[in-house]
Amino acid sequence: MRKLCYTILFIGVWLIAGGSNTSANGLTTIIQERPVVKIGSPAPDFELTTLSGKQVKLSDHKGKVVILNLWATWCPPCKAEMPEMQSFYEKSRNSDITLLSVNLTAQEKNEKAVSDFVVDYQLTFPILLDKKDTVGKLYKTISIPTSYIIDREGIIRERVIGPMDEEKMAILAHGAS
Repeated sequence: MRKLCYTILFIGVWLIAGGSNTSANGLTTIIQERPVVKIGSPAPDFELTTLSGKQVKLSDHKGKVVILNLWATWCPPCKAEMPEMQSFYEKSRNSDITLLSVNLTAQEKNEKAVSDFVVDYQLTFPILLDKKDTVGKLYKTISIPTSYIIDREGIIRERVIGPMDEEKMAILAHGAS
């Protein structure tokens, strides 16, 4: 009995991890492939609208180092990180480093909460709104803030879970150059 339980557990974990595309009875099933989000892989592209209404694609920034930051207004570590992000943005805005700040809007009370947050924190960098949790799911975001450092070729070089300070952003961004 114990062996059967372990076998069932193993098969379940294996299937969740992406094991096989065939079912237990041998019939082929259709699995929608999702891009792999890991260090050394191409960053999955997406398109979102900024708080000001502009359409932004990740791929539009190829040739630059991108800090892709996923966050929410109600998250204490995200709040702590925002002044550091603003300072980093002000110092690097005319360089080959881009900050893409993706608010997980689907997890917010409403869009006004995001607008109010931007005003309260005096943020001047573009805020992209993930209203349908598309990017959150695409990048398999479990904990926030989560940031990805993407090199000029669109390859993920680092993933940082938790808040970053300005110095860490600069070190990681320049390391991806």
